[in-house]
Amino acid sequence: MNAAHADIAAFDWSGTPLGARAAWPAALEAVFGMMLATPVAMCATWGPEQTLLYNAAYVPFLGRRHPDALGRPLPDVWSEIWDDIGPLVARVMAGEAVSFTDLPLVMTRSGYEEETWWSFAYSPLRDNGHIAGLLNIATETTAGVIAARERDAAQTQLITRNIALEQEIVARREAASRLATVIEHLPVGICLFDMAGQAILNNPVFRTFVPDFSPAHGLQRAWEHWRGVDAQGRLLAPDDYPSARALRGELVTPGDEFLRRAADGGETWVAVSAVPLIDSAGTQAGIILVFDDIDQRKRILLDLERQVAERAQDRNALWTLSSDIMLRCTFDGVITATNPAWSSVLGWREHELVGSNLFDLIHPDDIAHTIAGARELSEGIGHQRFDNRYRHRDGSYRWISWSTRAHDAMINAVGRDITRDQEQLAELEAMQNALRQSQKMEAVGQLTGGLAHDFNNLLAGISGALQLMQMRMQQGRYNEFERYIATALGASKRAAALTHRLLAFSRQQTLMPKPTNVNRLVTDMQELVQRTVGPAVRIEVVCVADAWPALVDASQLENALLNLCINARDAMPDGGAITVETANKWIDERVARQQNMAEGQYLALSVSDTGVGMAPDVVARAFEPFFTTKPIGQGTGLGLSMIYGFAQQSGGQVRIYSEVGQGTTVSIYLPRHYGAGATELEPDVAAPTALTQSGQVATVLVVDDEPTVRMLVIDILQDLGFGWIEAADSATGLKMLQSDARIDLLVTDVGLPGGMNGRQMADAGRAVRPGLQVLFITGYAENAVLNNGYLDPGMAVLTKPFSMEAMAARIRSMAEAGAVEAVGSSAGSRHPR
Repeated sequence: MNAAHADIAAFDWSGTPLGARAAWPAALEAVFGMMLATPVAMCATWGPEQTLLYNAAYVPFLGRRHPDALGRPLPDVWSEIWDDIGPLVARVMAGEAVSFTDLPLVMTRSGYEEETWWSFAYSPLRDNGHIAGLLNIATETTAGVIAARERDAAQTQLITRNIALEQEIVARREAASRLATVIEHLPVGICLFDMAGQAILNNPVFRTFVPDFSPAHGLQRAWEHWRGVDAQGRLLAPDDYPSARALRGELVTPGDEFLRRAADGGETWVAVSAVPLIDSAGTQAGIILVFDDIDQRKRILLDLERQVAERAQDRNALWTLSSDIMLRCTFDGVITATNPAWSSVLGWREHELVGSNLFDLIHPDDIAHTIAGARELSEGIGHQRFDNRYRHRDGSYRWISWSTRAHDAMINAVGRDITRDQEQLAELEAMQNALRQSQKMEAVGQLTGGLAHDFNNLLAGISGALQLMQMRMQQGRYNEFERYIATALGASKRAAALTHRLLAFSRQQTLMPKPTNVNRLVTDMQELVQRTVGPAVRIEVVCVADAWPALVDASQLENALLNLCINARDAMPDGGAITVETANKWIDERVARQQNMAEGQYLALSVSDTGVGMAPDVVARAFEPFFTTKPIGQGTGLGLSMIYGFAQQSGGQVRIYSEVGQGTTVSIYLPRHYGAGATELEPDVAAPTALTQSGQVATVLVVDDEPTVRMLVIDILQDLGFGWIEAADSATGLKMLQSDARIDLLVTDVGLPGGMNGRQMADAGRAVRPGLQVLFITGYAENAVLNNGYLDPGMAVLTKPFSMEAMAARIRSMAEAGAVEAVGSSAGSRHPR
């Protein structure tokens, strides 16, 4: 304190707003002198800056702020509590004397915040009648406030504890009363014993277990007529009874089971638990025995154990006697148990299997399938049936059909030998194939008879016309040649139409699909259909205005439409109406599944009649080859089959809707075409005219194993003025293609000798002559060869028999196109075109 007093008294005030002490006003000097002389903590402020002055007794309040606080503005010194004392200072500077007792302030005096309490007395300081500052007489009351609080807290705690003790006494009395009530009404027997084994308290249920028991009786009397067993079913000695163990301080719960024999001979199962009673001093004061009637549960459990034992015995018998093989294995195939049937089914004994891996016995082709099945089992997915092959001890393989389920991270499986079933299934499939082949041969036989008759008639017409032409030539009569030629050509065209129908029936005709306006096709066909069905049947055409185009062979679609109209007419012997309709159809996923067709957009061409209709069984067989309901001689049964084959090959579908007595609708669904617009139908080839030579130089390679066909093609080439090279087989033709000879067009049969077919030879030729023009001529349009009826760019096909005019026109256009391309490409090509 003396050092602080000396520091304050000697402080140089010249550097503060107050200036040197010698120049201070008398009022300020008087206040400061009084402060230095008094032992009471005081501070004062002076001037507009509220410069702080204080005495040595005030220093402890400042803590670390001293001596830096001397001569500093009061707001800076007490910045952390200025929000609290600033309004007080303002009131004093306004002339009001302010005082507080035990004012709480949070101050930072020693480098940390602390909660303090103060009593203040603020008075204004005047100089010549004006308020120039303030005087603060401060007393810190922190210690007194804290002491008062602690005293109040202790008093409150004491009162609270007294109240709690009183409440505890009441509660214990009430708890004892409730406990006695609860014990009295518990559904289990309760008896309290002291450490001497004397009964203190028991309830009615306990007395039912020990009817002649009284409080004067001891523990020994309580256990008369009782026989106890431990958890393993062993008899208990008296020293191991729950009461004896509890008296030794053990907690016996859950209790041991006792069988009590009553005076009438009846027996009851009771579970007895025992709990040591510990007093407040931590000393054992007695025990509680709890008796619980478990007779019903125990007898049910004993019955279940008996049933489980019997079932286990049955399972063991099943495991041993079953003719099906059984096993347990891990998910990675390690065998842990097998039954004796393995020996009789696969020849393996248990000691050879346990510890080995199941996958070592599985057929190599079935391992991936079996691994996938094991993975499913590990994911909790069982199998009602899972077939694979296992190696017999003799090296052969047996088919085993398994039922499997996973349990406790193991696979449990039961398998049955189905090798004979598989062999019988294979034999049945072979028999079915043989039956189908037999039916096919029968159908071919029926077809052959009809074809022989039809072709004999056609050949008779052709042969007769040629023979008459020969006779007239010998007679020099040439004026009738045109009639005989027309007869032969007509017969040949009918023969071609017959082969086309057969190819459609086999779904192997080569289609010439083009974007087609089906509305225009139907409109153009209306007059022909009307003439064909006769005046008794009315034809109505209903076309949707914005029908989608379809990519389809227009001529085949015309034939299909005509055949459907003829069938409709035959279904109306007394006349009626045929409606030909087009419509745009959206086929969604559900309908597509029902109709066995792809989802998407279709143009539907439908033919409806008002005829006799068809029963469901007839509809089901309508597309079968040779199936017909018409009288013998009036139908071949190929019409609808041909239409079905055409629709399937065009990427579409045919469906029949019919009701007996109401009529029939047959709808052809053709996929919508999204490419270029539909083209108009090409007109028929004009009557035979003399061939004119082409002005273009071109060379054509002709490959056909039939000399007559080569001769006819070469004659056409000579008339067109084209050069030619011929070959009789694919090997010779390929050598020509791989040579340096000029070739602008390849005309080839599809079926060729020489190790390759026509398509393979053409593809090999195009490898060295890219863009080579290729014309296929064939009497049987092999789908596999011609890419399912569709050809690559620069390729075309003519089906035998063909007209010479059609052949000449096609050769001229393709040869000239090949020759023009050769002019632009031969300069940079190793092989001339």
